[in-house]
Parts: sequence; C-alpha cells; structure tokens
Amino acid sequence: MGPHPAVAAIRLAVRRVLHDLLTEHHLLAEDDRAPAVPAPAPHAAGAPAPRTPPAPPSAPSAEVSDASPLVLVACSGGADSVALASALAFEAPKLGVRAGGVTVDHGLQPGSGTRAAEVAARLAALGLDPVDAVTVTVGRDGGPEAAARDARYAALDAAAERHGAAAVLLGHTRDDQAETVLLGLARGSGIRSLSGMAPVSGAGGRYRRPFLHLDRQTARTACLAQHLPVWDDPHNADPAYTRSRLRHEGLPALEKALGKGVVEALARTAQLSRDDADALDAWAAQAERSVRDPAGLLECAKLYALPPAVRRRVLRRAAIDAGAPAGSLFARHIEEVDRLITGWRGQGAINLPGRVVAQRQGGRLVIRQS
Repeated sequence: MGPHPAVAAIRLAVRRVLHDLLTEHHLLAEDDRAPAVPAPAPHAAGAPAPRTPPAPPSAPSAEVSDASPLVLVACSGGADSVALASALAFEAPKLGVRAGGVTVDHGLQPGSGTRAAEVAARLAALGLDPVDAVTVTVGRDGGPEAAARDARYAALDAAAERHGAAAVLLGHTRDDQAETVLLGLARGSGIRSLSGMAPVSGAGGRYRRPFLHLDRQTARTACLAQHLPVWDDPHNADPAYTRSRLRHEGLPALEKALGKGVVEALARTAQLSRDDADALDAWAAQAERSVRDPAGLLECAKLYALPPAVRRRVLRRAAIDAGAPAGSLFARHIEEVDRLITGWRGQGAINLPGRVVAQRQGGRLVIRQS
C-alpha cells in the first residue's frame, strides 16, 4: 500500500525540484571540468569534417557524500513547512542530496526561542543535518510584515552562505500565491506584482517553492497522515495583519460571491502575468540600449516613442541602477518620473528613494544620486 495521496503529492513536488537542482549541479560540474577546446585540425578539401561522439548522459548517484549538493528547508513549524521538511527528508537521500534545515526566531512572541529550539529538534529527528535555529532582530521599515520578511530572508541568505547550500526550499502554497496576487491588486501594483511569487527566485536561483501548485490543505493533510506535530502561528489569525484579514475574511467572501475555484484562478493569473512581465522586462532591457546617447544619458524623445509599459520599465531600471532601493521604489515614483517625458512643463527634479534624483536637462533625462 502506497503513501497517503497528500503525502505522495508533496513528495512528488519536492522530487521534481531536487531533480532540477541535480541537473543544474551536474551541468556546473561538467563546465568546471571541461578542458579548453583546441581549434579543429584542418582536413582535406572535400573530406567530411571529423565528428565528436556525444558524451553519454550521466545519472545522478544515490550515494550521499560531502561532495553532494546541500539543500536547506526553511521551517517555521507550521503545516506547510513541516510537510516540506518531511518530504525533503524522504526524497533527498534517495537522490544523493544532503538535506538540512533552518528555523528563524523573529522574537515577536513570548516563548519564541523555546519554540524555535523545538522546531530545530524536530528537523533533526527527521534526519536533516545541518539544522540551524537563528534569532533575528526585526526592524520597522515597511511595516511589521515587511520588516519580519526582510529579517527572515537575510537570515536564510546567511545560512545558505554559511553552509554552502545549493538551494533553500520555501513552503509557500497555491493559497499563499492567491493572497499575494490579491494584495498586489489592492495596492494598484503593476503586472510584475500581480505575478506573485516565482517558483525560483533569489540570487542564483537560491530559493525554490515546490508547493506553489498545491493547496494549503494538502500540506496539512500530509502532516496529519504522518502524525507530524505542527504549530499554528497566532499571527496568521490576527486581524491586525493585512494578509490574515485577507486569508480569513477576503478570500472566503470572494469564494462565496464567485464560487469555488477563486484560488486556482488567481494562481493561474500569477503565472500568466509572470510570463507577460518577463517578456516586457526583456523588451525593456533591449530598448534601454537604444534610448541612450553616446554619453550614456537617456534621450527623452526616444523614451517618448516607447510603449508606456516598456518606457516605465526602462525608467525603473535606471533608477535602481542609480541607487534607488527596488523594494522602496513604487509605481507612483515611476509615474512622476514618466511625466518628465510625457507631460513636460518645466517641472523640477523628482526625488526618489535612496536619495536619487531624476530631472530633465536639455532633452536628456538625468537620474543620479543627490
């Protein structure tokens, strides 16, 4: 008798991600080992050129060693991340992958340190090694949710660097994706924000999200089927937090008004939006080179001729290159800079985050640090 369907689903999702990581790992290893290719020797006129036989494909070894790639799972103790940790612990040894875990103590609740230690012990009991319990200090920039997220990702980045991990797995589900799309829609964000969370993100593709096509209930059912204890963060039910209100009030109201399938539709919207955003970003990267003069300054007339979606992406890229923090650069900032191109009436400089200034000078758009 096979595993419970929910357990089989989470394991398959993790297995697919590990296969992708192994393929990338082997390709990098082959590139490192590949010798310089000498120039081909000349051959007689009319004779066929010598052919090099293709190298036979190599299958990943199931033997785990110190040279095996390490994959960490970020685990809060909640059902989604515990299910992910259990699936990683099961699949990694079968594929010759080392598996470890990280839990982050944000210090925002009484007893959080004890809880983090308990989560770390459970990860170790699953067979994960190394396991880190990291305490962070949460700032105030961007509100409590954003500040906690920034502190958490900084800790995960540090853990990945410390252990030389090939990737960090995150337990975001299809429900989380739907919530992210709705939050972006409520903020009046652009298509990139509506594309939600990417399956692969971070520097060098560090972060992987195997569960984006699975719903939250599947992860919880997998934990129940395996008798794995989980912790329900009270913040997730606290109406003081926007995402919590959306989860417990907004999405149920939408499903009541529109019928079941809202979460799946929003997740599908995220993927379609991501495809469009990627295409527009690629277009903007090419267009940016064509709208700069020989000195590298942006020419307003050429910017004006671009489609608005492409032009605004060029302006955003230029602002970030000048030092504006991407996370603090909002649509309203880019709209103001865009008016220097499309609604020029002699207005003054536009102040952007990061002490960056955008101003129009003699038919050129200058974006620089003040």
